[in-house]
Amino acid sequence: MVSDVTVGTAIDQQSKTAQASTKLAADFSQFLTLLTTQLQNQDPLSPMDTTEFTNQLVAFSGVEQQINTNQKLDDLVALQLGNVMGDALGYVGMDVSYISSELSFDGTRPVKINYALNGQAVDSKLRIYDEGGKLVFETDAATSTGNNEFFWDGSLKGGGIAAPGTYEVKIDALDVDDEPVTSSTVVTGNVRGIETQNGLVFVLIGERAVSIGNILNASQPAPTAAAPEETTEESS
Repeated sequence: MVSDVTVGTAIDQQSKTAQASTKLAADFSQFLTLLTTQLQNQDPLSPMDTTEFTNQLVAFSGVEQQINTNQKLDDLVALQLGNVMGDALGYVGMDVSYISSELSFDGTRPVKINYALNGQAVDSKLRIYDEGGKLVFETDAATSTGNNEFFWDGSLKGGGIAAPGTYEVKIDALDVDDEPVTSSTVVTGNVRGIETQNGLVFVLIGERAVSIGNILNASQPAPTAAAPEETTEESS
């Protein structure tokens, strides 16, 4: 079984490689000291058999080569993770569409919601809930299969605008036999930063961390309209 390569596992492996390299250097130094002592104290008329320490030298060389290989692999992993972090940084400030039923509303900008029914429905509702599970908005949703689009501007079912925060969108649809029709949702939000969790890289959208593997596309935010300048008339 191959484990996932994450920041945490990469750091752990680099630490193990460094420890192995340090231990090998200490063991090899001790081996050379013992070998030198043996050579200095051997009987010149009956020299010791060199086969054993030659085998030991070969073994040390093999271990050293393996550690060098591990160090090169650690460098490649670090480079790959650096590229992942760099890719994630590229999302900062961008509007991204990602697979999730959780959306972030900032209090002003409408949130784009794409949803797809996995079958034909006869009745369909789009409902939005707050973090406490309270229904705050609902509307009729499309009943056709395939991709559908809706923009939620924060309107509440009782009037007013929702407070900034995280909300959950659900599509409740029934077919002709009153059986539930499954669906998938994609929401859009603005990336404010990145972070790592358990060694994995996530982008931050509102108060939620989203895996970069769930991001489908990204685009520059639409420019906000500048407020008109106030003009004053000079009194004559």
